Formats: sequence, structure tokens, C-alpha cells
Amino acid sequence: MEKVKYELSEFKAAWQAKCPRCRIGHVYQGPAYGLKVQKMNSHCEYCGLRYEREPGYFYGAMYVTYAFAIAEMVTACMATYILTGNDSSFILYATVAIMSVVLMSPFNYRYSRIILMYWLTPGLRYDPNVKKKEVDVKASA
Repeated sequence: MEKVKYELSEFKAAWQAKCPRCRIGHVYQGPAYGLKVQKMNSHCEYCGLRYEREPGYFYGAMYVTYAFAIAEMVTACMATYILTGNDSSFILYATVAIMSVVLMSPFNYRYSRIILMYWLTPGLRYDPNVKKKEVDVKASA
């Protein structure tokens, strides 16, 4: 009896922070929100893909983080206006905007890099035929 291999969809693999090439290995160690600081793996433990393709590769993720932060601030301030009806308190809106960005920063950090790898990097695509490779992180770093 053959073992049926279940393949994750692109969006589900991105949401679970899986490797963009094999969709099996983990990009991060641990959850986005927790008591420990998020740590990104340097390589995929399954296929050996090096996540940081070149020095400074993840600087492009700052643009995605900026878009996330703007959307979060606008949404939080609109929700504050709808809930309070107060449109004249600068301190209220500044506090809400800053707190929304601070509370969402682990999400922004994680998923801006995932979006960069999945959809904004040319040549980095899913390969269902990729085989498990032994990864020697010290030799390739």
C-alpha cells in the first residue's frame, strides 16, 4: 500500500510558516506569540533551502511590514472612532495607533518575511519533487 502524501495549499503553508520550496520544513522555531523571542531557522530542515538567499535579503520585508503597520493603524483608529464617536482626541488615536503596531509586531515580523519568500522572490517556487537532504548548517554557513 502506497503512502499518500498530503500537500499543503500555498496559503495554508504560508500561514503555518512552512518552507516555500518543500512546504514541509519550518521557517521559524516556535509560535509567533510566546514567552520566547522568535527565532528564524537559517535552513529548511527537510530540503536544505537557505532562507536568507543573500546578505540583506530580508530588508525587502520592511516594505511589507510598513504596509501591515499602516493597515493596522488605520483599522484600529477607525474601530476606535466607531466605538467611541470621539474624533477630537489626538492622544487617544496616537495611543491606539502605537499600541496596535506594538501588539502586532510579532505577526508583522513573521509574516512579512513569509510574504517576501512566497510571493515577492522570483525563482523561489514550490517543488513537489524535492527530496529530503541532510543539512550541515555549520558547513554551509
